Amino acid sequence: MQILEIKVHHSKISDKKYVDDIILKKLKVIDDVVQVDLVKKSIDARGKQPIYILKYSVYQEGDDLPQPFSPKYRNVSECKEVIIVGAGPAGYFAALELLEIGLKPIIFERGKDVQARRRDLKAIMQDDIVNPNSNYCFGEGGAGTFSDGKLYTRSLKRGSGRKVLETLVFHGAQKEILIDAHPHIGSNKLPKVITQIRETIEYYGGEVRFNKLVDDIIISEEKQIKGVICGGKCYYADAVILATGHSARDIFYLLNKHGITLDAKPFALGLRIEHLQNMIDKAQYNLENRGENLPASAYSVVTQVDGKGVFSFCMCPGGLIVPASTNPNEIVVNGMSLSRRDSPFANSGFVTSIELDELAEHGYTGIFAALDFQTSIENAMSTFSNGTQKAPAQRVKDFIDGKTSTLLNPTSYIPGLVSAPLHELLPPFIYKRLRQGLIQIDKQKIKGYASNDANIVAVESRTSSPIRIPRNSVTYMHDQIEGLFPCGEGAGYAGGILSAAMDGQNVASAVSNFILNKKC
Repeated sequence: MQILEIKVHHSKISDKKYVDDIILKKLKVIDDVVQVDLVKKSIDARGKQPIYILKYSVYQEGDDLPQPFSPKYRNVSECKEVIIVGAGPAGYFAALELLEIGLKPIIFERGKDVQARRRDLKAIMQDDIVNPNSNYCFGEGGAGTFSDGKLYTRSLKRGSGRKVLETLVFHGAQKEILIDAHPHIGSNKLPKVITQIRETIEYYGGEVRFNKLVDDIIISEEKQIKGVICGGKCYYADAVILATGHSARDIFYLLNKHGITLDAKPFALGLRIEHLQNMIDKAQYNLENRGENLPASAYSVVTQVDGKGVFSFCMCPGGLIVPASTNPNEIVVNGMSLSRRDSPFANSGFVTSIELDELAEHGYTGIFAALDFQTSIENAMSTFSNGTQKAPAQRVKDFIDGKTSTLLNPTSYIPGLVSAPLHELLPPFIYKRLRQGLIQIDKQKIKGYASNDANIVAVESRTSSPIRIPRNSVTYMHDQIEGLFPCGEGAGYAGGILSAAMDGQNVASAVSNFILNKKC
């Protein structure tokens, strides 16, 4: 098999004959070529004009041709049960892995199914009503369902990222996610994919139960997990996978109540910055108009201030800012994009690393140090907004200059913005780092990034879990409680859809080994 790489000017990428001619000229052997597959597509915008880089696998006679992805799910109706708490990517991909292994997943999800969940999102956006169990963080598919469906991770060594992508395509996602360098599905298309995954789980004998908030866990005197309690009813299993997401604070408190070891962990906190997409396109592509052959451009920026990282997070080209609060008394924002990424706005988290030692300097100590700090900032923003979901905001240059904005720019944030002195509302050590970071990014990376043509919106605080539920690096099981398997982003072992799904696969395999050894 040959690996062939070609470069194509962005203006020619839609001209199939032009691209095919380049491939033919590049091929070393032509006569016995039987198949040419595009396997990777990326954009190099570092030069004067953006260039597409296309990588192909070229198969010749005698080569083993790639076979269609075909998972071997088994009917598990009568098999041993495994409880999974949470129907996000970690929980659902753990369930799919269990179907292949031959164990029956029983999934408890505190929120609603993906379609019913839409009504609660509308209530947040239009009526300032926050359902604590059904919102942008909780519900079928987890936080990623309505937050763009970005499928990029740097943690591919942790598992089979290709299998995750193939599984998503098998359940209805567009095939482009298999080849794009930075794939995404889009918040308008991901719900259908998630519904298909649930239908697969149920078809093969697994169960998905919605509106099932786990009130407690059942632990024997021998420190073995025995099941969970929902609504006063006990459900039993020899293994419980905790895949509850980074915002399930009640689960952290529940585990602590049982004396189960938890660790405070660093996280990142800051604001969401919103520019016009056209401004980002000009900066990234060096073009006045990107045209139809280039997608809305993304960016990733990072700098250091006082030895701490300041960086963009979860950048959403052609996207929207959305309310990600899980309680009425907090303001949290996140970003999303639809599949076409055709909003006139570009937004991204702009955050700084928060370390445990500096939290201790500000009076936050113990297991819940980072979580308590995170909560305090969210509550302060809500107090400023009088309990509504209007987000405190400021124009960027005003933020840098320490001035409250008399006028805010147009925004994609549907609940609306309220002008706020974020330079005063944020703790000084965070304001200082974000301020200097904006200045440095504007000078070194993207000119105009810190202008008053952009808004910053508070607060971007759910970047990752502020708690880690420790587990054995080999067995994936909590060392204290036999049969308890912390999993995914909420346990502190993933960050985003792809890495959470891979962790779910790994944990399911570990559960299989545990149950097999238990039988022996």
